[in-house]
Amino acid sequence: MTSFCRKVLNRDGKTRAIEDLKLEVIPRKAHGISRKGISENALKVLYRLHKAGYEAYLVGGGVRDLLLDREPKDFDIATNATPDEVRKLFRNCRLIGRRFRLAHILFGRDVIEVATFRGHHGKSEPDKKDKQTARSEDGMLLRDNVYGTIDEDAQRRDFTINGLYYNIADFSIRDYAGGLDDLTIVLFA
Repeated sequence: MTSFCRKVLNRDGKTRAIEDLKLEVIPRKAHGISRKGISENALKVLYRLHKAGYEAYLVGGGVRDLLLDREPKDFDIATNATPDEVRKLFRNCRLIGRRFRLAHILFGRDVIEVATFRGHHGKSEPDKKDKQTARSEDGMLLRDNVYGTIDEDAQRRDFTINGLYYNIADFSIRDYAGGLDDLTIVLFA
């Protein structure tokens, strides 16, 4: 288990360069995720975002648990829609977070978290005020609302397994960091 954690956390002294991350698309026929395992409310959010013309992906622990044939405790969604665009689509939406804005879609006690793809910080001129990012005088990051593409979002993920995206448009899985390989290591270790 320790070696798995080192590999997934990238703590074995070897680093994966961003340029080395390669997208692998796993078609529906080649993985075991079924929409039957996804909550009705998460599917509503995914389908509404997709129908409105946005990219919509199930991400994180929900994808991991579905691949491991476990019942997910929650469902997180990543999209190219900004938090304000998400709020316009859902009356039951609350925007939270100052450092990084998230949309919570509320279905009674069930909360579906929707995050906009995160991007990289650009180099801005020191004289210009950046409305998307802010730091305290001590350099602490106070606001981090830099939006980007799915590729950039995958590069910013902490675990390789969190670089797995279930695409509602074609039911494929997009694997950016070898997360499926790492899951296989856990299953057969």
